[in-house]
Amino acid sequence: MVHWSGHNSSVILILTKLYDYNLGSITESSLWRSTDYGTTYEKLNDKVGLKTILSYLYVCPTNKRKIMLLTDPEIESSLLISSDEGATYQKYRLNFYIQSLLFHPKQEDWILAYSLDQKLYSSVEFGRRWQLLQEGVAPNRFYWSVMGSSKEPDLVHLEAKTVDGHAQYITCRMQNCTEATRSKPFPGYIDPDSLIVQDDYVFVQLTSGGRPHYYVSYRRNTFAQMKLPKYSLPKDMHVISTDENQVFAAVQEWNQNDTYNLYISDTRGVYFTLALENVKSSRGLEGNVMIDLYEPYCSLHLHLKVSENPYTSGNIASRDTAPSIIVASGNIGTELSDNDISMFVSSDAGNTWRQIFEEEHSFLYLDQGGVLVAMKHTSLPIRHLWLSFDEGRSWSKYSFTSTPLFVDGVLGEPGEETLIMTVFGHFSHRSEWQLVKVDYKSIFDRRCAEEDYRPWQLHSQGEACIMGAKRIYRKRKSEKKCMQGKYAGAMASEPCVCTEADFDCDYGYERHTNGQCLPAFWYNPSSLSKDCSFGQSYLNSTGYRKVVSNNCTDGVREQYTAKPQQCPGKAPRGLRIITSDGKLTAEQGHNVTLMVQLEEGDVQRMIIQVDFGDGITLSYANLSSTEDGIKHVYQNVGIFRVTVQVENSLGLDSAVLYLHVTCPLEHVHLSLPFVTTKNKEVNATAVLWPSQVGTLTYIWWFGNNTEPLVTLEGSITFTFSVEGMNTITVQVSAGNTILQDTKTIAVYERFQSLRLLFSPNLDEYNPDIPEWRRDVSRVIKRALVEATSISSKHILVAVLPGLPTSAELFILPYQEATGENKRPAEDLEQISEILIHKLNQNLVQFELKPGVRVLVHAAHLSAVPLVDLTPSHSGSAMLMLLSVVFVGLAVFVIYKFKRKIPGINVYAQMQNEKDQEMVSPVSQRESMPNVPQSELMSPEQLVDEKLDTRPIGSISIAAETQSTKEIPTYVNV
Repeated sequence: MVHWSGHNSSVILILTKLYDYNLGSITESSLWRSTDYGTTYEKLNDKVGLKTILSYLYVCPTNKRKIMLLTDPEIESSLLISSDEGATYQKYRLNFYIQSLLFHPKQEDWILAYSLDQKLYSSVEFGRRWQLLQEGVAPNRFYWSVMGSSKEPDLVHLEAKTVDGHAQYITCRMQNCTEATRSKPFPGYIDPDSLIVQDDYVFVQLTSGGRPHYYVSYRRNTFAQMKLPKYSLPKDMHVISTDENQVFAAVQEWNQNDTYNLYISDTRGVYFTLALENVKSSRGLEGNVMIDLYEPYCSLHLHLKVSENPYTSGNIASRDTAPSIIVASGNIGTELSDNDISMFVSSDAGNTWRQIFEEEHSFLYLDQGGVLVAMKHTSLPIRHLWLSFDEGRSWSKYSFTSTPLFVDGVLGEPGEETLIMTVFGHFSHRSEWQLVKVDYKSIFDRRCAEEDYRPWQLHSQGEACIMGAKRIYRKRKSEKKCMQGKYAGAMASEPCVCTEADFDCDYGYERHTNGQCLPAFWYNPSSLSKDCSFGQSYLNSTGYRKVVSNNCTDGVREQYTAKPQQCPGKAPRGLRIITSDGKLTAEQGHNVTLMVQLEEGDVQRMIIQVDFGDGITLSYANLSSTEDGIKHVYQNVGIFRVTVQVENSLGLDSAVLYLHVTCPLEHVHLSLPFVTTKNKEVNATAVLWPSQVGTLTYIWWFGNNTEPLVTLEGSITFTFSVEGMNTITVQVSAGNTILQDTKTIAVYERFQSLRLLFSPNLDEYNPDIPEWRRDVSRVIKRALVEATSISSKHILVAVLPGLPTSAELFILPYQEATGENKRPAEDLEQISEILIHKLNQNLVQFELKPGVRVLVHAAHLSAVPLVDLTPSHSGSAMLMLLSVVFVGLAVFVIYKFKRKIPGINVYAQMQNEKDQEMVSPVSQRESMPNVPQSELMSPEQLVDEKLDTRPIGSISIAAETQSTKEIPTYVNV
């Protein structure tokens, strides 16, 4: 890394680094300083720290005496600062790791630092102190606010990520960048990595509807959409330059793959017209861009490559101080080629070209172009270079080193006013870096006098008027061998008379074969700008637009210049209403900003009425009062029809937006039975919190199915035809939020169940939430297994919602790994008897916490369940309770008379958690299942169905046969 300190300074700073390929890191660095144009060098490692490893060298662009060195971030995070051209340094520790620096172009002590974790810091003391400016900043998307009319030099433009991952363009002061002081010049979000701030222009990109849209702000005014010809439909755009108060852009249109069209804009950068079609574009191995005019005829094709190496010039080289000399690489043929590359020179600003070398060379301009230096591009060591003193017409070979050198780069003194250059490289791949100072002052014996110069007129193929002016420059005579010194610039310049060539076709117009600019088929010349209002005036285009920065006068200037014309009154047309972020959703209780847009209409005499769809309506006197957007807060969720009507004396227009107002979905709980019978319908319900969140979509997965079922309802009915454990997953989509819950359900042809109760002390520790119930279910199961030695594969326990605490015990068939058949019904009955026996003997218990032991026992049937006769219960609830009483009486009578009726087929159905999962604990009576009356049986029906009675605490058996009827039976205390 080499740096020439100042414009007239003799100081050169060199930073060398040793990279260890085995370790994959830099192991040492050295800093060298020369004060005699590179004749001698001093090693400064002791001044920066003998063990300090440096990674980069920066120089203040406005004060070359100020130097900044960065340390290797893998070892330490520090910087070293010098104010005396690198003679002495002070070291400062950093609490962040710098990735890149951006110096202010005018204020020498102002710096922006970008960290590895995407944070932007600012310093007003040349790095001695830093302040965090913004987090989540996009790489290389931060800029100083420097423009001709800028009154805020400390303003920073940057692209930052929001908390939800979107990109946004914001501006803030470098020492005061808080949420309250930040500004958002572009409403809404932008595409990531699209912000460009350049000269008087700011560019952003926003993709909507699958198409990119480009916006520009001129002199920091309101953004306007960039207007290309209507059907260009760009899919990619690059801003080439913003020189001369206009934008030059390369656009890849919808039907182009490896070519671009070049467009040029008006002063504001809004309206673009075609300048050149089919510019071929490709990328080299290093990402270099190569552009060529794509025409199928024999011509000279020049390479334009952008090199990341600052010490090698590009393949097209020119200097402002040598206005007529251009050196370039290229080939002669039908199109651009990477083979057979030669070097060419022009000494008349590109009108004519001469081939000078058959291989690629690097070039350096010395003495204001009076001396051209060429050095061959090669991977082999060299010791010669070529010099030309007559603008490339003849070349002389010179030796710059006695030992061949692998050349890494060439550096000339800033300003190109002297004849000193430095060549740096190495003698072998293992040798140290070598620097060779080359001073050609001794070649000249005198400075140029006035008689050594001649006038030279800039022209294009003989046409002297270029950009509306004739310019005459002073050039050294090619046969004179003298040293020029400082550049004098143009001798004279005078304007030309305007001709049609000084005008481009205006936006919406195309140049035809007869040379005239005529309207394109899609453009209506009579259409007025939407900014034109009654009482104002607009520029009525003649179809022509003077080339920006063209200095011609008189001639056809008046004829082709747009004429001011009074704006007629216009009825509103093209009304649109959108949200500021482009979305069709808003959040309950939060501001939503609505933007009203109008293609045309008399805005001075206009009434705007906005109906938000929730019973609130507002009116505005004119469109300008809605420029910052219309803010509104919706208090309820739902879909609201937002209507806007704009009216003036000439007519009206209206627009409608359907806005989905939601609130954040916080929790999803899937409610379904724990066990079900094979081929029997089961209901699953997604319970939400909060219960009302807006428009929802439910996605269901059953078992191992790979295709989901999508519904708009939160409940679904399904059946399982295969026995075993099955999973059900539901995802609920609410706006940008998707939550899910997964539950497991056991499916068997036959199983047995028993209601479990507990000692009252368990209720004191029951918070009645799903997580607690799952944990306690696991503890109860373990206690049952320990007390009975029954395999855990046969037992499933589910603690039910509500108080007093109860649970359902399921005895399940299970097929052993040996392939034996599942246990028959007799074995399930045997397991049930063992469980009941242990429960009745109070042998099943568990310790909830130290000192709190809970007893588990089977629920006893009650002859007369308690019935709440308060008026608050509905009629259906009363019928249900009375039916349950009859069921209880029938069971009691059957038990009393010990009638044994074979063929029992009673189905156990789990209590649905839907209505109790999200509420507070309830009483024992309130936790009773809500059983439809049609599913309950009278005592006579129970006798007719020949129920098989069992002792108190008996198990309900579920078995499916063709001769029985499905009867859900509930056992309650």
